[in-house]
Amino acid sequence: MERVFRFFQDPGTHFFLFGPRGTGKTTWLQAMLPDSLRIDLLLPSEQRLYEARPERLLDLVGRPGKDLMTVVVDEVQRVPQLLPLVHHQIEQRKDLRFILTGSSARKLKRSGVDLLGGRALIRWMPPFMAAELKQEFDLARALRVGMLPLAWQSPDPEDTLQAYLALYIREEVQAEGLVRNLGGFSRFIEAISFSQASPLNLAEVSRDCGVGRKTVEGYLEVLEDLMLSFRLPVFTRRAQRHLASHPKFFWFDAGVFRAARPAGPLDRPSELAGPALEGLVAQHLKAWNELAGQRHQLGYWRTKSGSEVDFVVYGPLGFWAIEVKHARDAHRTDTRALRSFLEDYPESQALLLYRGKDILDLDGVTAVPVEDFLLQLNPNRVLWPGS
Repeated sequence: MERVFRFFQDPGTHFFLFGPRGTGKTTWLQAMLPDSLRIDLLLPSEQRLYEARPERLLDLVGRPGKDLMTVVVDEVQRVPQLLPLVHHQIEQRKDLRFILTGSSARKLKRSGVDLLGGRALIRWMPPFMAAELKQEFDLARALRVGMLPLAWQSPDPEDTLQAYLALYIREEVQAEGLVRNLGGFSRFIEAISFSQASPLNLAEVSRDCGVGRKTVEGYLEVLEDLMLSFRLPVFTRRAQRHLASHPKFFWFDAGVFRAARPAGPLDRPSELAGPALEGLVAQHLKAWNELAGQRHQLGYWRTKSGSEVDFVVYGPLGFWAIEVKHARDAHRTDTRALRSFLEDYPESQALLLYRGKDILDLDGVTAVPVEDFLLQLNPNRVLWPGS
């Protein structure tokens, strides 16, 4: 497979580049900045060197020169002691530019990512978007293996995803001592996979994995610090009805969800396919928003009576309510929740994403093939060109 063009753009200044492992951060940097100086803290030998003497960074960059030099520090959270030195060099030297990558925010939170004093931008590298893959995109494959470049480009993506989860638990969770009870955390990973695309009930997850609620809250924080999951809040702006309060839970990638979710003879295909499709749309909306500068609020809408709209996108470029259906046909009865939302928010545009082939007008709701929607989703454009 040829190298995929990514929507991510170099901001041209110092920046942190965050994202889970396997999203292509290092590949992008090597392709776009091949002449940069690089410190790879994933290498145990390199990590030991800089842990023992962080000042080696000063030896690497040398004396000030006339030409701008870019320094890449991969997985900077592994040696957070480098941050004060980077901050000092940014303050003192105009011939250096620093790019700091990370797949965990936990150590940086504790060690003072703010030490850079706003001198470095924060950017995110998501998994592939459908529009980046273009004709290589296959919706059925994306629902099965997700969009993580590491898995998408693997000859055996299912095994790669299983190994990916095991790697995270072993190298990030266990090695960094993020949790005390690794068995409990592994059970939590399995239990919370059943919460994909659903309002999060921590008490229920706690019962399913056999650990206390406070511990589950800590486990969820670890998962989010590792950027493996995210929550969508309830959209409450100018609410006219009594709304639910629990956020929705999503894995960062549909393939990682499939790898975490146990399946067997008692599981119906729809129990996996529906949450996988909604998760695929969720990760695309999140990527679209992040790559466009996080100008929009992402959420969902759910009334106390149970009427639910899967996604609400609100911001300067528009206001959209989106429902996702894993069905080949779209009918007016599928738009009931969207039409309720339109009653409260007539300024919004309602979209029904489904597995069919035609764009339909269902009494003010536009039904769009989900594959078409994902393929046109571009951070340089509005969410849907019909708006």
